[in-house]
Amino acid sequence: MLSLIPKPKICFERKGTFTLPENVVVKSDFDLPLLQAQIGESSYFVIEKDEDISSEGYILSVSEDGIKISASTKTGAYYALQTVRKIGKTDLGLKEIPCCDINDEPKFAWRGLQLDVSRHFFDVDEIKRLLDLMFAEKLNVFHWHLTDDQGWRIEIKKYPLLTEVGSKRKYSQTGGWKSLLTDDVPYSGYYTQEQIKEVVAYAKERGISVVPEIDFPAHCAAAMAAYKHLACREIDTEVPGYFGGMIPQVRDHNFKWNRTVCCGKESTFEFIFNVLDEVCELFDSPYVHMGGDEAPKNEWKECPACQKIMKENGISDEVQLQGWFENRISAYLKEKGKRLIGWNEVLESDNLNTQDKNIVVQYWTPKRDKNAEKYVNSGGSMIMSNHQSFYFDMTYSQYPLDKTYNYNPENYGVNKDNLKNVLGVEGELWSEFIRDREKLDMQAFPRVQALAENAWTPQESLDWDDFKKRLDEYKDVLEALGVNYAVDSVSLPKSPILRTKAQYEFFRSNPYFEVELNREYKSKGER
Repeated sequence: MLSLIPKPKICFERKGTFTLPENVVVKSDFDLPLLQAQIGESSYFVIEKDEDISSEGYILSVSEDGIKISASTKTGAYYALQTVRKIGKTDLGLKEIPCCDINDEPKFAWRGLQLDVSRHFFDVDEIKRLLDLMFAEKLNVFHWHLTDDQGWRIEIKKYPLLTEVGSKRKYSQTGGWKSLLTDDVPYSGYYTQEQIKEVVAYAKERGISVVPEIDFPAHCAAAMAAYKHLACREIDTEVPGYFGGMIPQVRDHNFKWNRTVCCGKESTFEFIFNVLDEVCELFDSPYVHMGGDEAPKNEWKECPACQKIMKENGISDEVQLQGWFENRISAYLKEKGKRLIGWNEVLESDNLNTQDKNIVVQYWTPKRDKNAEKYVNSGGSMIMSNHQSFYFDMTYSQYPLDKTYNYNPENYGVNKDNLKNVLGVEGELWSEFIRDREKLDMQAFPRVQALAENAWTPQESLDWDDFKKRLDEYKDVLEALGVNYAVDSVSLPKSPILRTKAQYEFFRSNPYFEVELNREYKSKGER
């Protein structure tokens, strides 16, 4: 059995191995700066360009005499090299590459991982490390959640207060979603535009597109703390440090804090458009994610400016006001050659302009959404991130590893004939209670491996038992790479009592409970 994740589309194993020499020389039709080998004339390691192969596909042939790779793009060639790396376990210092013939290409064009850096910030080195790990699994979209209520993390030169004020908060909630515990420790961090460019270039060389998320009209309290004119009520506010529960009311006695920008002021749109101008210059992705989820309408109901704009435009209620807002943002992005991505709540507005197909919907909600299902089945583009399978910040006690591996869009209302409208799948790493590498790794791995295989491998070829065997072999590599993966006792919990306790701790007391369990199990030699 080839120890390869994700499982290739077509694979034939053969007897024998090819032994890599001490100093590898590769003859390549592509410029491959990431290849750690000498480029030159080689009779035993050849990479050829073949225009007939799909853009991310490759053909790999390993015999006892050498290795031959064919691909139409540099990315395809790199993916073939990742396959060689994995089947030979070269990260462990091994040099024997099993003989095989592989003809491979991905199932989905969008194979994504999202990291929220608003709630907890991860520096450029950590982002690059995550990109390298994504590259190894043939994931190709990094969804970078750069702004939210608790922190604005991207430099916008026209609006310096976004980082001078909006990137800083006085405290953070620590004890779980429904806890009142806080740490009273100031928190800050943001990326300069030069750092953003550095990350985008680093990802691009690895075939990874970076999609920014800049949240409006909600999830933008940090922006409104910096520029209060964005809100319906122009009052002085601070960047909040709470993530959920009753903390705003109990700790800060704040029963009515600004949650959404004012849709009735033209200055709001001028601000957002100016921000998007700088964002679009920094990111070459054809997509910009604008959130659009969990937007409370109370402010708009009581705002004279919002009510006036509704009357002038024949907008019947505040739900339709959000649709009108999203349409303006989408039209502006379209002029800049970009498509808007919004979470599936944007479809609650039946005046949303879906006719020009410029809006991509990302389906996340735990409950079935008939609007989302209607959208994808009528030709709309969709990314699947359904909570039960792809919310990697949640405990394994809620969503064990097999929930990710066995995901099927058809179970969420996508008709077989309309699977072509599904761009792909994406895992979400929300960081409310992920403040360091140890927990980031444990929440993400081995879920990332399950995500990668689900996104790459044909649905009919997915085999949980077979995957589990290959994953167990791959853990040696994860350890060599310093990845703090979740051991089986955590990622596939069996004890109902322990599962209940882990969920209770996560929501009420100690979000690091599974991390501590994982540490304990690993100290005893579990994998």
